[in-house]
Amino acid sequence: MLLADVVATSAALAATRSRKSKIAALAELLTRAGPGELPAVVAFLTGQPTQGRIGAGWRTLAELGAAPAGAPELTVAQVDAALGEVASASGSGSAQRRTVALRGLFARATQDEQRFLFRLLTGELRQGALEGVMVDAIATAAAVPGEVVRRAFMLSGRLPVTASAAVTGGERALGEFRLALGRPIRPMLASPAESLEEAIAEHASAIVEYKMDGARIQVHREGDEVHVYTRTLREITGSVGELVELVRALPCRSVVLDGETLALSDDGRPRPFQETMSRFGSTRDEQVRALLLRPYFFDCLHLDGEDLLDAPLRERNNALRTVAGAHLIPGESEPGAPAEILESALEAGHEGVMVKSLDSPYAAGRRGRAWLKVKPVHTLDLVVLAAEWGHGRRTGYLSNLHLGARDPDGGPPIMVGKTFKGLTDELLAWQTKTFPELETRRDDWTVYLRPELVVEIELDGAQVSTRYPGGVALRFARVVRYRPDKQAHDADTIDAVRATLKG
Repeated sequence: MLLADVVATSAALAATRSRKSKIAALAELLTRAGPGELPAVVAFLTGQPTQGRIGAGWRTLAELGAAPAGAPELTVAQVDAALGEVASASGSGSAQRRTVALRGLFARATQDEQRFLFRLLTGELRQGALEGVMVDAIATAAAVPGEVVRRAFMLSGRLPVTASAAVTGGERALGEFRLALGRPIRPMLASPAESLEEAIAEHASAIVEYKMDGARIQVHREGDEVHVYTRTLREITGSVGELVELVRALPCRSVVLDGETLALSDDGRPRPFQETMSRFGSTRDEQVRALLLRPYFFDCLHLDGEDLLDAPLRERNNALRTVAGAHLIPGESEPGAPAEILESALEAGHEGVMVKSLDSPYAAGRRGRAWLKVKPVHTLDLVVLAAEWGHGRRTGYLSNLHLGARDPDGGPPIMVGKTFKGLTDELLAWQTKTFPELETRRDDWTVYLRPELVVEIELDGAQVSTRYPGGVALRFARVVRYRPDKQAHDADTIDAVRATLKG
């Protein structure tokens, strides 16, 4: 398959808002791709190479200076191989070798293909093929139920792998995916509820648990071997030795647990989220390394040889209680207790509560209504699109943030407002240092960014506005914190913003 075929489909996706049309265009292309090409086609059209980051930034690509080819000749396989060569370059002179390889690739690409590759490699490819749209396209191309594809994707964690299984082996091949110890699965997510009463009324039977201001973790144990992953499936085992030792000591042979971890102050209250996240990277800061993390587990997906994903939460919760002991997240399923649990969670310094249906299986990939989050303070997770240079005391710092909500149909983030409120001196310094690494362009006042960073925003709802393309604008928006544990596809949608409209 020619790269030009992928580029043409990308353009067709960008030209329509219709989810149905996007799915049809993708499915048609997937049915034409050869088995060896399919993973790269899926990866390219969901906005990333199969290799992930290849070690070449925006400036390197902008300065390649390769004249475009006159006619399309590049195949998908050739592009994937060339990017693999770039990604594998290491050691002395690797930057030069990457530049030479990229220049050779771009010289074989037409102008449209060059533009596509540039956007792909800089993270700017937002033509509307988000994971949810691609999952439905894979199901259409393979003529299998969408739920079967979603489940396989949850278990594999890799969309190109899931696509290959679906198209080459159909429902049978997808059904062979199992929970594998040491391979993380995509986490189940929650939807917001307007009130505790609404959340309780939505489920026939439910458990109410603390919603903590911590970081999501998934732990796997088989014998003495333990792995710890973040919500984005990044392994952090080497950075969290105390969690490894704790899981290794649990009364079981094998287990997969879902939960939160956070650092606590001496009085038992949660430390700022950024302090918890600081433990997830490699650091030589002794003060950071000395900060101990405490886990709070709220789900058990596997225990001693038995997979529990399809079991209702009440069964998973029973298994959890047998293995997690003192490390359970606080909560109760008894009637009449929800308001007290919410009050005690807030008094302890946490965000609110989760209300979970006891009849629900573990399902990832969509924000369903089986898990509902209740937070008295209304917040949204939004994507940072740009930042303006500050004035007065903030002169020389990137300050005022442009904020975007996720387009549920896969288009680029939709701008819904700006704010500079809540930015501490530390955050201003961090933004000014970090944002140029994500820069795509700038003018006299603004630096525009690849839409990768997610920030939690506190707000007093939204209001109807013609100023922004989504038809709404944030009211009294204020930065709470950055969310390095989330990616742009985890951000709240424009529909979630519209749901907060006043009056």
